[in-house]
Amino acid sequence: MTKQATRDAYGKALVALGAENKDIVVLDADLSKSTKTAEFAKNYPERFFNMGIAEANLMGTAAGLAAAGKIPFASTFAIFATGRAFEQIRNSIAYPKLNVKIAATHSGVSVGEDGGSHQAVEDIAIMRAMPNMTVLVPADGEETKQAIYAAAKYDGPVYIRMGRLGVPLLFDENYKFEIGKANVVREGEDCTIFANGLMVAEAMEAAKELEEEGIKVAVVNVASVKPLDRETIISYAKKTKAVVTAEEHNIIGGLGSAVAEVLSEEAPTPIVRIGIKDTFGESGRPLELLEKYGLTKEDVKAGVKAVIKKK
Repeated sequence: MTKQATRDAYGKALVALGAENKDIVVLDADLSKSTKTAEFAKNYPERFFNMGIAEANLMGTAAGLAAAGKIPFASTFAIFATGRAFEQIRNSIAYPKLNVKIAATHSGVSVGEDGGSHQAVEDIAIMRAMPNMTVLVPADGEETKQAIYAAAKYDGPVYIRMGRLGVPLLFDENYKFEIGKANVVREGEDCTIFANGLMVAEAMEAAKELEEEGIKVAVVNVASVKPLDRETIISYAKKTKAVVTAEEHNIIGGLGSAVAEVLSEEAPTPIVRIGIKDTFGESGRPLELLEKYGLTKEDVKAGVKAVIKKK
C-alpha cells in the first residue's frame, strides 16, 4: 500500500495553496526541511519567514500578520508549538480569535528516535481546551491536503496535527473533508471505532480482520476533534451500543475524552479508549514504539472484543 507522511502532504498543499491565494504566508522556527515548508520558501521567498529557534516570536509574528489581513501558517514540531509557545497562542491568537493556522508536525510517539522530549502526546488536550481553537487531526495525505485548504478558508485559529511517519493513503480526490464533520469509512452493527490520525488505518485493518471472525465493526474517521461531530457520534453509539476510540495521543484529553464526554451527556455507552496510557514516549523505531504503546490493529481488535462484552 502506498504511504505518505502527512507532513509531506502538508508541504505540497502549501505550495498549491500559495499559488492560488497571495495572502497565504508561512512562518517556521528553523525546521523548514523537517516540517516541509522549505518548498513553499523556495517558490515564494517573499512570503516565507524563518523566525529561528524562537517559537514565541513565531506565534506573535503570525498573530501580527493575521491582524494585518494575511493568512499565516505557523509551523514547527507539535511539542514546541503547544509547549514553548502556549502563552502566545493563548493570549495573542486564540483570545483575540486571530486567523492563524498552527500547522504542527512530528506529533506522537511515531516521531521515533527523537525520543520523549520531542514526542507530543498531550498537544490535542492543550489545544482542545483552548477557547476559539479548532483542532484537526488528518488521517492521510489526501485528508491533510483538504484540511489545509479548509483551514485556509476558515476564519479563526486552527491547530492542524501532522506526523513524521509515512501512513497508508486511504482516500482519493472524491473524499470530502469538512470541519466539524466526521466521516463514516466503514459500516457495522456490533461496535463503532472512532479514530483519527494514523490510527484510522489501524482501525480499518482491525475491522476487516474482525469481520472474518463474524464481528461487524463500523469505523468513523474523526479528523475534526474540535468542533466535534456530536450527531454522528451519538447516532453510531446508539446504533452499535459499544464504542472504541483510537488515537496516537494520551487517552486523557484527546479524542477518547472528547467522545466520552459526549456519550456521558447524551448516550451513555460502554467505551474502551485505545491510546497512550498517560505516559511519556521514549526513543525507538516508530513501528516498535507504536507496538509498545498499544497503537496497533491488534490492540484495536482487543479493545473491540473487550467492549462488546460490556454491552
